Amino acid sequence: MTPEELKLAIEQAISAYNETHGTNVEVPAKLVVERPKNRDHGDWATNVALQTAKKAGLQPRELATGLAQILSGVEGIEKAEVAGPGFLNITLAAGAAGKLAADIVSAGREYGRGELLKDSTINLEFVSANPTGPLHIGHTRWAALGDAIGRVLKAAGATVTTEYYINDAGSQMDTFANSVLARMRGKDVPEGGYPGQYIADIARELLSRHPEWNDAKDEDIFEQVKDEAYKAQLKDISDTLESFGVHFDTWFSERTLHDSGAISEAVERLREQGHVFENEGAVWLRTTDFGDDKDRVLVRSDGVPTYFAADAAYYLNKRDRGFDEKIYLLGADHHGYVGRLKALAATAGDDPNRNIEILIGQLISVNGARLSKRAGNIIELRDLVEWLGSDAVRYSLARTPADSPLALDPEVLKSASNDNPVYYVQYAHARAKSVERKATSAGVSTDSFDPATLQDPTEAALLSALADYPRVVAQSAQLREPHRVARYLESLAGLFHKWYDACRVTPLGDDPVEPVHSSRLMLDMATATVLSNGLDLMGVSAPERM
Repeated sequence: MTPEELKLAIEQAISAYNETHGTNVEVPAKLVVERPKNRDHGDWATNVALQTAKKAGLQPRELATGLAQILSGVEGIEKAEVAGPGFLNITLAAGAAGKLAADIVSAGREYGRGELLKDSTINLEFVSANPTGPLHIGHTRWAALGDAIGRVLKAAGATVTTEYYINDAGSQMDTFANSVLARMRGKDVPEGGYPGQYIADIARELLSRHPEWNDAKDEDIFEQVKDEAYKAQLKDISDTLESFGVHFDTWFSERTLHDSGAISEAVERLREQGHVFENEGAVWLRTTDFGDDKDRVLVRSDGVPTYFAADAAYYLNKRDRGFDEKIYLLGADHHGYVGRLKALAATAGDDPNRNIEILIGQLISVNGARLSKRAGNIIELRDLVEWLGSDAVRYSLARTPADSPLALDPEVLKSASNDNPVYYVQYAHARAKSVERKATSAGVSTDSFDPATLQDPTEAALLSALADYPRVVAQSAQLREPHRVARYLESLAGLFHKWYDACRVTPLGDDPVEPVHSSRLMLDMATATVLSNGLDLMGVSAPERM
């Protein structure tokens, strides 16, 4: 019996109680069933009587007692008991609990996916590094975490667009172009420029495509160099992210906001909302009306728009594209952006508590870190992945809350041991697939599946954990915390390993194949399915052999 089937049984029990007692107990809009902390208290617990009794003029324990009597007679429920002031503890019959294994195998990749956030249309922006250099270790965390957040949001039914905001406007692009030009001429980069080897590599690539630039004046080719160098570096960023398993639906250019007049339009739209004012020749947005620590300049006295003006135009652009919810994942040095962005949403007429969300990720370090050969003074994402492996890096970054500083231990991440979390989970999946192969070779199939034969305590614990997976996914999506899925997978892997040690799926020696073997094979396959689905939400592979 799945949580949804149990909820339906509770709803029907409430209807039956009303009919028998002449009451008007209403089914709550959010009927909750959850795992009790103590497994001796049953498989599921609900506070439905506490939620509904008072409004119906009843005592919670009185209502809970009546519901328990009805539920105890429902097929698939072994018993329902009242606890405390009116909690209901429900124990499923062995067959009802075991049936879940077949349901999971049948659902396959869809198991765990739901519709909790089906009405949410979300723009999720992350990484958004300047296109003036390679991605580094900090970007690695935002890439792994942002992609995992996007995956769990989609699993919970949300419509999600992942977006990379390209900061391709401003003086840094001129500095970038001048650095490439200097390398094309065999000179050192100018003071304040970008000194990495990657600049020389771009310069060499451009000259190989445009040998005529050797004799051209810098001022004549500057704009072309800037454009092509920018495209080359952006391609490097895109290719690096794709190799890391991170795909962006949209690459949004800041420059288009300037070229299209969207920034001037945004200022006027905010003016119509009544929050724009002028002072000392500059145009300001009164964000202090909405909790910001100071008002923000949109256009300087010399007529040049600020970065914040571009932020405003970008926010309105997202709104115009139909994104009701805008999520920004920003680095540890962007705490100051939280207040101003929320205030910006409010000045645009949105609800800053609903329409915009800013997640701040903390710093990451690596013991014995290797500096990039190309960039010289940073740890590149591509080098980190080549060194430690994409799966180890992605899982380690996504299993830690975003607001917690993180230090990666290369020796652990490269080890094939239980101390390595990703190895521990992946090995559980590989072991489950190995069990399936051996059982099938021995003539075991799921044709004789009988859920009532799954009687071992390790089987009950494993089934209980498998049933909890959809709730974990939904909660991870609600809270934007994919690390909850990772920690769940580690717990599930531990329960699976205990079950593997306690229960045989393949008959011993010449013993005949019995229904229990068929049922255990189904449970093994169900566990492999959930491990694979969960690893996919982390952007991590589920190997069948290790």
